Amino acid sequence: MTLVLLLSACLLTCLGQIAQKLAVEAWRRSPESITGVLTSVWLWLALGCLGGGMLLWLLVLQHLEVGVAYPMLALNFVLITLSGRYLFKESVDLRHWAGLLMILLGVILLGRQP
Repeated sequence: MTLVLLLSACLLTCLGQIAQKLAVEAWRRSPESITGVLTSVWLWLALGCLGGGMLLWLLVLQHLEVGVAYPMLALNFVLITLSGRYLFKESVDLRHWAGLLMILLGVILLGRQP
């Protein structure tokens, strides 16, 4: 159950980051007044996802040591990079892919409890 909470917290945080990116892109395309910015659906979706991710994170910390749980959040680097690459058509070079592989290996090593 703790793993499900942890992965859900990562996923919500990732979705929040994607919603932030979509909000900024919408603002860039059509500059709005402060009222328009504050009523952006993407902004509120980002806040909801990030807030939900934080609440799930608090539940995770009730069950795992912070030294084990926190490195698992590095999965967000992987998820965000994949989102950037495939949703936003951002380029990812070989060095970046190698870094993601190292992050995944680190998560696996640090996540294994003795």
